[in-house]
Amino acid sequence: MLVVDDDPKILKALDQALQQEGYEVYRAEDGLQALEMARKVKPDLMILDIMLPKMDGFEVLAQLQSTGGVPTLILSARGEEMDKVVGFNVGADDYLVKPFRLSELLLRVRAILRRTAGAGAPVDEDRPLKFRDIEINRSSRTVIVRGQPVDLTPKEFDLLWLLASHPGHVFSREALLQRVWHSEYSGDEAALTVCVRRLREKIERDPGHPELIKTIWGIGYKFDG
Repeated sequence: MLVVDDDPKILKALDQALQQEGYEVYRAEDGLQALEMARKVKPDLMILDIMLPKMDGFEVLAQLQSTGGVPTLILSARGEEMDKVVGFNVGADDYLVKPFRLSELLLRVRAILRRTAGAGAPVDEDRPLKFRDIEINRSSRTVIVRGQPVDLTPKEFDLLWLLASHPGHVFSREALLQRVWHSEYSGDEAALTVCVRRLREKIERDPGHPELIKTIWGIGYKFDG
């Protein structure tokens, strides 16, 4: 695990806590060192501050994404909505604002490691995805919900497959528009909102209180399988 922060006290506290949990910990104090260390040791998880000397955390993440990426929890004093949007857009898996509780950080670390435990393996598109009472088959582009086939439009299916094939990952609205609609025009967000609503009506037991497609306010959506 790689911990990146320019505050020696935070580095020491996280190092000790993570080692007590049984993790092997590497440390970096600036962005360039973090980038070099991440490429060298290929950590299972990186805990990354944003405001770093030499290179900020967003740039570190962006550069790592070009070579496959590293599961990342951003830990930063910058808690504005736009900071979180940028963080998720450049590849963060989670975002925790300082000051923080160590117990919460450890819970988030475990959750990311569970979600990413086989993330490097390619998705077998001939093998259906199964979550609770829903089955999604990409090769036949069919969806079975509680034993019954459900008709989806092409965009509804593409959106569902993207979310469900990355369970727990938060996609920003911008990222979904780019990957499903191939658009960067913010005016298309209405199409995304309608598509999500219709998907929920077709696959959720209670569309008003969705259990599968969750809204992450101010950011986007995730599939909670």
